[in-house]
Amino acid sequence: SLWHLFRVAPPVGLLRPPLPSCVLPMAFALPPSVAARAAVAVPLVGEVRPLVSAAAFARPSAGPTAGAPSVAALACGLLALAAVASRAAARRQRRNGLRRPVSVAAVQGDEIKFASSSSGDKEPELPPLSLEDRARALAESLPGLARLNGKVVVIKYGGAAMVESPERTIRDVALLRALGLKPVLVHGGGPEINSWLAKVGIEPKFVRGLRVTDAATMEVVAMVLMGKVNKGIVATMGAAGIRAVGLGGMDGGLLKARQVDDKELGFVGEVTSANVEILKAALEDGLVPVVATVATDEQGNFLNVNADTAAAAIAGALNASEFVLMTDVPGIMRDVKDPSSLIQELDIAAAKKLIEEGIVAGGMIPKVTCMISALDAGVTATHIIDGRRPHALLEELFGSSGSKQGTTIAK
Repeated sequence: SLWHLFRVAPPVGLLRPPLPSCVLPMAFALPPSVAARAAVAVPLVGEVRPLVSAAAFARPSAGPTAGAPSVAALACGLLALAAVASRAAARRQRRNGLRRPVSVAAVQGDEIKFASSSSGDKEPELPPLSLEDRARALAESLPGLARLNGKVVVIKYGGAAMVESPERTIRDVALLRALGLKPVLVHGGGPEINSWLAKVGIEPKFVRGLRVTDAATMEVVAMVLMGKVNKGIVATMGAAGIRAVGLGGMDGGLLKARQVDDKELGFVGEVTSANVEILKAALEDGLVPVVATVATDEQGNFLNVNADTAAAAIAGALNASEFVLMTDVPGIMRDVKDPSSLIQELDIAAAKKLIEEGIVAGGMIPKVTCMISALDAGVTATHIIDGRRPHALLEELFGSSGSKQGTTIAK
């Protein structure tokens, strides 16, 4: 039949041109029940558009095919067929008792859980804000919004923030773009990598407390970071209405690295340079770059690099206004057991002194060091925030000095 012919093999070169203008008047001229069902069937099923368009463009009214069925006749027939299909579907639904709810939530991952209507680990819902509170919050955010409008903000995303309500953080980054900022998201994926190493039966190896990245482990790291994690973030931003593009360190020569001196560690590298032209092009096109921290050496080998260091290099090369490190601690504290000892603001000299005094110690030293390197490279201000705290990113960027919950190191 004509329906089957065009459904299986539409004419070559037809790219679904718009419906002929005669179709809508004909639809309204049909009996109400048929017209109503056809109107529903057309946008949902998407079958009538290519068929009517094919008839319009493949059957000229003059020449060898003169006398063939007119567009109007074909359109009426197709609309009637759509109505029949709709009635048949309705009968099947009544017969089977199917009432399938429509879910628009993206569901991706194992450890990295994106919002799902069936998720069992939902975070407690905050009470809704009144219109008055919303208006006041927007008004109080104006100074921060005005200061950062059009500015580049580099965010290193990792740690518990990738496990506990990850979609919340990704949507906050999407909100920054919607508010006129230019965010760049740089991510790791430790928990997800560990999970997949276990799934494929690769036992982790350590030398002097440092993970060994052998060839098999590097394959998993590259696949998980640049595939599952990276594209999951891009998809979540797309679901929020923000265009994003996923990139690895090898794309456009973004991240170059050299293998560390300790060869026992395997394919572990130190970032030597960041070529951010591809990021600038994406930002100018209104995209949010999402960067997986897998770099390449001069021979094109993949190297696993520290995400904090990579993010700092990218922030410096972009001359970013802000560089934010999402961690699992509130920030720099004089006493790690006393949250009230949080240091909210300090300069480079004060940060170096805290390292010398041993107040900044252990795993916090490389984080503060890479923040200082970003400032030296041209970044205006850097921040350490607790990624577990709801909307900590927005609080830090738009909050007033006394109300911030993280640590800012600025020039």
